[in-house]
Amino acid sequence: MAINQDFLLGFVSGTVVGAVGYRLYEQNSGQLQRLLQPSQGFHPQVPAQQPSLEELVAQKERLEDLIAELQISR
Repeated sequence: MAINQDFLLGFVSGTVVGAVGYRLYEQNSGQLQRLLQPSQGFHPQVPAQQPSLEELVAQKERLEDLIAELQISR
């Protein structure tokens, strides 16, 4: 199997780009970690308090109504 010049050029350039990307990642890893960590006062995934059972039942009923409406409209 012959390895042509285009393959070698692509392989070498991919290796160089990968090495440069890894080097940049290592140099800036502290900044990247700070960007990925959630800020101190803002947690969109965590609710302020747990919803009560009544609130959950009301949401469940609302969702069931929406599902029923969608099934009827199809």
